[in-house]
Amino acid sequence: MATPMGPSFFSSHRYVFIVILSCLVSTAQATQWIDYPSSGVATMTHYTLPNDYIASCGCTADSTHYPTAALNQMAFGSSTAYGPSCGRCFKLTLLNTFLSDPPFFPPQQKSIVVKVTDLCPLSKTGWCNATTSGPNAAGNYLNFDLAFPSSSIPDDFFPSDQALYGYTDFGVWNVSYQTVDCKPNWAGSKSAAALGSVVDLGDSVCCPVNPTGNVNNTCPSFSDDNGIPPNTSTTAGSGESGSSSLHSSLWPLCGTLLLLLPVYASFSPSSL
Repeated sequence: MATPMGPSFFSSHRYVFIVILSCLVSTAQATQWIDYPSSGVATMTHYTLPNDYIASCGCTADSTHYPTAALNQMAFGSSTAYGPSCGRCFKLTLLNTFLSDPPFFPPQQKSIVVKVTDLCPLSKTGWCNATTSGPNAAGNYLNFDLAFPSSSIPDDFFPSDQALYGYTDFGVWNVSYQTVDCKPNWAGSKSAAALGSVVDLGDSVCCPVNPTGNVNNTCPSFSDDNGIPPNTSTTAGSGESGSSSLHSSLWPLCGTLLLLLPVYASFSPSSL
């Protein structure tokens, strides 16, 4: 008969139970993805994505020849590889700048349709730090990190007033977003080579041609499927990778300890 786990058992194995508690907390965090509406207001930043680079979703190299963006991690739906937002297309319309004083309102609104091919890592600062607990510094839960400059986007896409502000790159914009069908709205939808995932990478990638949210054409969360919690310790800003969290570094140990818990319970402290 197994020996009941009394106070002395928990005292003797305090570290084990701290690790197990961390595992359980990490598992809970992994499901706290932002459930965003099909339209709304977001921030837009931009980052450098080399031509033909295979980003997190594993979309084809040719997809980089058309407008693409990274989405903040907790809206993307995974802390690594692919998530439910991979392959989705959004129409983004510039509203006004966020950091400039006074804000700049362009005389003519410009829009662009992008395909999400990458994730912007969760950060303690920066524009990709929104969680279900709170928005980013602009009050938004979504941040689109546009791959720019890009051969597919005019160099003057972002309007400016250099005479007034003394510079042309405002860095952060408020935008409106609208979920749209990739076909025919995304420029790359007319190129077969720009659609889908890199075939050679198999199940490690997921980039649907035209995801709608249906389970049959939308990526699952790689993090949730593989027990990888969100990286909550990074101090990186937009478009930068962060360091691994304590929960992430403990994760390989978690499954083993949880499986062995009944074995621990069958022994008395004196027998260990």
